[in-house]
Amino acid sequence: MRAQVLLFPTITAYGRLYCAPRRLHRYNSSSSPFLNLSLSRFSGGLFFHMEQFQSGTSSSGKKSMVENLKRYGVISSKRVAQVMEALDRGLFVPVGSSAYVDTPLPIGYNATISAPHMHATCLQLLEDKLKPGMRALDVGSGTGYLTGCFALMVGAEGRVVGVDHIPELVDMSIKNIEKSVAASLLKKGSLSLHVGDGRKGWQEFAPYDAIHVGAAASEIPQPLLDQLKPGGRMVIPLGTYFQELKVIDKNKDGSIKVHTETSVRYVPLTSRDEQLGGF
Repeated sequence: MRAQVLLFPTITAYGRLYCAPRRLHRYNSSSSPFLNLSLSRFSGGLFFHMEQFQSGTSSSGKKSMVENLKRYGVISSKRVAQVMEALDRGLFVPVGSSAYVDTPLPIGYNATISAPHMHATCLQLLEDKLKPGMRALDVGSGTGYLTGCFALMVGAEGRVVGVDHIPELVDMSIKNIEKSVAASLLKKGSLSLHVGDGRKGWQEFAPYDAIHVGAAASEIPQPLLDQLKPGGRMVIPLGTYFQELKVIDKNKDGSIKVHTETSVRYVPLTSRDEQLGGF
């Protein structure tokens, strides 16, 4: 089949819709052993349905995951590809889960780990603010996967802070990272994970070059804006039912510039009690 070009496709994985990054995507259905794609029209737009299959070792699984994300244009950066292949997603999902399939997975406590394409999208958007020696804050750090990716990118001379208000998830994320290639960064203290209300950020190590928020807020939390370094960037989903991934750049004079990257669907950024109560 001849390669097709799709604008802003929505990935449908296991009955759930996830919008891919705002760029061109190419696919060739005859060239991928991991994807079964079929085109359909919905509400006047082109969408593709994605069903993924993976088998073999964690090494082959994560390599195939990254290669697929590169093939569809989600990953264009060599650094992002290297980090996502280095940090084994299989260590950060519940036992028995399909770690390398492009879908979010439940991790307990009414929380999820995002789909690989969303992690890749956020890493791409923040790449220039994740250079060695820079500082990053991950709000809603969950099982620690994206936090670990940030740490590998900024290195031992940088500083990465993960914050989640579920103590059990913070404990889990620490254990996950201890088993991963990011373990030495945790031991050295350049990577740390804390229990707290992520809406308030983590003032101790502010300001941050990069801030990632892994849940949808109704508005941008002011403490996060305050803790964003001039010249820094925040990626945050905004909205309730209809959500958009916003990219917020803070100028040197403290003013901000906001643009929309894509439509998304995240769990809400809320209090611990509301999350445990099912929002």
